[in-house]
Amino acid sequence: METLKIGICGWGNVATGLYKTIIDNKELINSNGNLDIEISVIGARRDNPKCDPGNIEIVRDIFDVTEKEIDVVVELIGGVEVARELILKAIRNKKHVVTANKAVIFNHGDEIVEEANKNGVKFLYESSVCAGTPIIKLLREELAANKISKIAGMLNGTSNFILSNMEEGADFQPTLELAQKEGYAEPDPTFDIEGMDAAHKIGILSSLAFGIPLPPDDFHIEGISKIEKDDFKYAVEMGYTIKHLAVTKLNNNEIELRAHPALVRSNSYLANLKGVRNGIEVETDLLGTLHIAGSGAGQEATASGLISDLIFLANSKMNSSPDKSKDKKNLLNFQSLSFQYYFYIEAEDIPGVMASITAMFAEKNIGIESIVQKENLNEKVVPVVLITDEFVESKHMELKENILNLDSVNSVRSIRIESD
Repeated sequence: METLKIGICGWGNVATGLYKTIIDNKELINSNGNLDIEISVIGARRDNPKCDPGNIEIVRDIFDVTEKEIDVVVELIGGVEVARELILKAIRNKKHVVTANKAVIFNHGDEIVEEANKNGVKFLYESSVCAGTPIIKLLREELAANKISKIAGMLNGTSNFILSNMEEGADFQPTLELAQKEGYAEPDPTFDIEGMDAAHKIGILSSLAFGIPLPPDDFHIEGISKIEKDDFKYAVEMGYTIKHLAVTKLNNNEIELRAHPALVRSNSYLANLKGVRNGIEVETDLLGTLHIAGSGAGQEATASGLISDLIFLANSKMNSSPDKSKDKKNLLNFQSLSFQYYFYIEAEDIPGVMASITAMFAEKNIGIESIVQKENLNEKVVPVVLITDEFVESKHMELKENILNLDSVNSVRSIRIESD
């Protein structure tokens, strides 16, 4: 049985979760992975009262971990620039690196992989996307013979938890507070609810599937903070629900890359994944559409992915980091993409209001698939809900502004509809 000596950098929730899993599941790892994982050193700037590492050596300067007699540095400090420096130092000291840090991969992944290959070591990051749900290995290995045409999914558990509760009638803010109380959202939830977390993950998956450089050029990122529970009520009536989707797609040798809320059909696979679960669809030429789902966050799920990378390291015959050749593909301009749209409009209940709203769409040659005037909110305000025909994104914001500028309109919201 091989012994793999590791050094852990960081001593927060993820790191202590890895430590506990290695200790508690030692016999299982030994038998299933034919591997003894030995934690030789921990780099921690301060102690964690929730976890005592016993007799394991502690160093306060995390960079000292890279100088120790170990095989692997497990980077769990988070952040970007310091993590990059730590990873590069470990690689230059001929240590393999395992990380769950999506931000550093998104911003510096190509540089790090190149350095790992130059030094003959491996850089692995299964837990960076969807924690222990093995999407990275799926793309790198099991689907290596497949042409991938599209990846789409819910890649942020916090957003999916909030939207699932809103679908049941809850308001956004109380649900966000519940997510924070349950540990599903950070004290500052901006990174999750405004779409950046999902954007980082889909960028990494797009790099693996299509070879786009990391970091990619700017692409459309939008969060869930402007969605209201009434949007769910009307979406359900029309056979949809609302999810935060991250999508990358091959389109005539150009790459579509985006992360935003979308209406999806209520009977679809992704629509029926609730709570903090992550779910991904991968469209391939040989196997058709594959579905993969699992826990996207938490100590145990992340530890599972980290340990799978450690076992892979011990058993792999490859001498360098897996990589897809980065032939420069252009990202499609988001403004050139076309969608159907859901519109929610609050207007004054006066004669001619429907005609003035529909005239805005007619001016831009945009067809309306359905339009319904709902029950009045009060004596003066009526909600209007409509679904458009497909039209190009470049018309979208100007159309919203034109509608909002009508004297009879108080507010406008819109959400894209994801095609099947």
